[in-house]
Amino acid sequence: MNSINRRSVLLAGLGVAGVGALAACSGSASGSSGSAGGNALVSPTASAVAAAEKQRRGTGRQRKLTLTAAPAMIDLGGGVMPRTWAFDGRTPGKEVRLSVGDTLVAELSNQLPNKTTTSIHWHGIALRNDMDGVPPATQTAVRAGSNFTYRFIADAPGTYFFHPHVGVQLDRGLYAPLIVEDPKEPLAYDDEWVVLLDDWVDGVTGTPDEVFADLKRGMGDMGGMDMSGMDMDSSPSPSSSSDSMGNMGDMGGMSMGDSASPSASASSGGMSQRFMLMGATSKLLGGDAGDVKYPHHLVNGRVAADPDVYTGKPGKRVRLRIINAGSDTAYRVALGGHKLTITHTDGFPVEHQEVDALLVGMGERYDVLVTLGDGVFPLVALAEGKNANGLAVVRTGSGSIPKATVRPKELDGMIMTASQLRAADGVRLKSAKTDITHQIKLTGTMMKYNWAINGTPFDMNRPEAHPIVIEEGQRVRLDFVNTTDMWHPMHLHGHTYQIGDSGPRKDTAIVLPKKTVSVFLDADNPGQWMLHCHNAYHGEAGMMANVAYRA
Repeated sequence: MNSINRRSVLLAGLGVAGVGALAACSGSASGSSGSAGGNALVSPTASAVAAAEKQRRGTGRQRKLTLTAAPAMIDLGGGVMPRTWAFDGRTPGKEVRLSVGDTLVAELSNQLPNKTTTSIHWHGIALRNDMDGVPPATQTAVRAGSNFTYRFIADAPGTYFFHPHVGVQLDRGLYAPLIVEDPKEPLAYDDEWVVLLDDWVDGVTGTPDEVFADLKRGMGDMGGMDMSGMDMDSSPSPSSSSDSMGNMGDMGGMSMGDSASPSASASSGGMSQRFMLMGATSKLLGGDAGDVKYPHHLVNGRVAADPDVYTGKPGKRVRLRIINAGSDTAYRVALGGHKLTITHTDGFPVEHQEVDALLVGMGERYDVLVTLGDGVFPLVALAEGKNANGLAVVRTGSGSIPKATVRPKELDGMIMTASQLRAADGVRLKSAKTDITHQIKLTGTMMKYNWAINGTPFDMNRPEAHPIVIEEGQRVRLDFVNTTDMWHPMHLHGHTYQIGDSGPRKDTAIVLPKKTVSVFLDADNPGQWMLHCHNAYHGEAGMMANVAYRA
């Protein structure tokens, strides 16, 4: 393995992206009264939503399918067979693939137990608002025993996925990849491999609802426990100065994911913290890496001890579509013995970058090209800061399957994050004056587990109460100001934004502790759209807001 001192790390600017000093906030969300200044908001069923859909170029072709959400016992390999909820009895669900401009007609059949409602959110797709799958904001929740048909044009190629948007159902088995192909695909490659990452708890050590109940109790009354580890404000974070990269070699922090060991279940003060993860730290993430103890980390629905195997031929060029469907875990991904060429993130092309590894937050997607060597190679998804990993295997020749704990040297090589990427010329936003700036202050602590935006936890029963108001046709700037001691992957529905002046087009971006990330978007898809942390438990606790168009 390469020595730490020889690592080449690209980390500058992960937490601070964009356009210098924070602009004066005009129309700050924190100043809204919940009445959008007395003006009505565009409803998901408004004529403006239908008009925007008519502007999408369609092929006239339909891709029809039925997705049945129901209890299932699934096989994760290695003898691990938990009971969970899944689409059509499998996790991940069957991949859905269509071409740009096709209309997806997907009927959701809710067969979940105990009168459980559900929905489907089509993550990353800029679709019509009433098909976005967020009850009660954009639709009525689909009741148990009922069906709902989603119908929309998918007019942007890319790597996406879908999952529920009710409670913490994301952390069960209800998810699957969604690939929108470009019939004029400019990339040249021989094959594709979809790589879907997930952190798994359901049916093994508990349920996501039990996890959330555990976390919601917070850490404020945990007796005499030393809480200093939870105060990440004093932890060194990746420098935003490129000339300091030479000093990264001896910090030892790049191996935090390898060395940080989650403690045993905290029981101080009589509290049984069954699911709360203590001591997970990562320099890449600016300190605290996550909240939840997961017994397994999956790649394509398989545990590391019994991995998914991709079989190919030496010299062939393969496109990997990497999706993080996890709820609380960022993954550092590398393919042993290979370089990765990043071509896309969140569905949109970037200027190509060759790297050893990349960091993928929850909800993020990356497409990479790799030319396969001869042999057997580990594709490792290191659970950043959690002393665990997921594993898949690439086989092009003879050799034995690597051990579940394999750590290829590429994990400690040149690591790329979105803030170092540049949008490809064809998708970079045109230069325009910013019409409105909203400060999106990320607030809350692990002590009280009171995650929120602008200090106000989102109330799903009153989705229009504190809107972040924009108007169709505006160039909008969002300043994500992370006041907390944890990192947050911030996801915006129905749109892509650009990080800074020339960064990548994204719908999910990592915001490090005590850092600010500025993003820009064109308000071209009217309706009401959730903006939230894609840590499932942070979002459910209240770190969510409604970006709403003024009628």
